Parts: sequence; structure tokens; C-alpha cells
Amino acid sequence: MFEFNLVVVADILGIIAFALSGFLIGVRHKLDLLGLIISASITALGGGVVRDVILDRTPFAFNEYYPAITVFATITIAFMFRNNLREELERQWLFVISDTIGLVAFSITGALLAIDAHFNFFGVIILSFLTAIGGGVLRDTMINQVPSVLISDFYGSIALIVALLLIISNALWNVNTLSVALIATLAITLRLLAYTKQWHLPKLEIK
Repeated sequence: MFEFNLVVVADILGIIAFALSGFLIGVRHKLDLLGLIISASITALGGGVVRDVILDRTPFAFNEYYPAITVFATITIAFMFRNNLREELERQWLFVISDTIGLVAFSITGALLAIDAHFNFFGVIILSFLTAIGGGVLRDTMINQVPSVLISDFYGSIALIVALLLIISNALWNVNTLSVALIATLAITLRLLAYTKQWHLPKLEIK
């Protein structure tokens, strides 16, 4: 079994990053305080809940204290600096970076737990993907916009790449903290590069 701390650390990083990105989306859409809390919470916890349901265990958001504490600590800090965040949001980079970290962190937890549960190749890929995008899809659906995974530059592809690299790493020399850190760094760099260079997967155009 993987070190418990490895999954917990990735979970906490993902929760903080996604809570911040959910908060920023709420600010962008001029949601009230309750709306900001809901947007941040769904983004931060949605993917983990989907993951745990598939793994047939009590969702971590209901069974542990750290997810709720982490979400509300992030929301509180973000609310205190909301004016500064609004200015940063205009530059877009804060949202992209926080969303990218959340995406990669949850991709990792989904893949690690799937490997630990002895899922097959496709099971690991799917669980990693759903864990990474679940909260964002729920958030975007709630605020009535097309989910980022369907239109954004290389967004969902990052989760697939992370899962594939973790599968290869586990098959060759077993997953460890160093390999996870290297994969996370590579995935974050690739996502930010894709955003900067505006890389997109091919789109089907019907004339």
C-alpha cells in the first residue's frame, strides 16, 4: 500500500488549489458569499467524493475533518484578500495556476488509490480522470458554463498523462515520493506551457 501521507498531502494540495479556483470563478461571476462558499466547496471536494464512491468507501469529505477544515480555511483567507484576488483574476494566471495544481494533485490521488485497489489499466485512467475533473464539472454546470474539460487547452489530457506515467512508474520501480513529485512537476509544467502556447486538441468542424 502507498504511504498514507502521500495521498493525504496530494489531497490537501488539491483541495486548497481547487477551493481557490472555485472561489475565483465565483468572484468572476459575481456570486454572493453563499455562492462563493458553494462554488469553492464543490470544486474542492466534488472529485474526491466521486472517487471514493467508485472505490466503495465513505467519501473523504464526510469521513475526515481535514477536507472541510482545508476548504473553509482557504475560503476565509481568499475572502480576506478578495480585492487583491479580483485584480489578479483579471490577469488570469492565478486561476490557471491554482486550477492546474488542483487538477494534477487529484489526478495523482485518483491514480494512486486505483493502483492500490488493483484496478486494471483502464480503471486507473478513468478514476484518475474523474477525480481530477469531477469538482470542476460540477462547478461549471452549476454556474451554467461549458465545463473546462470539454473546451480548455489540454485540460483533461493532463489527468490522462498523469495516470499513464504513474502506471508506468509503478510497473517499473514502484511508485514513491520522488517519482510522484517528478510526475507532478512535469504535468504542471506541461499544462502551463499548453496554456501559454494555446495548445488544443484537434476539433471536429462540420461545414
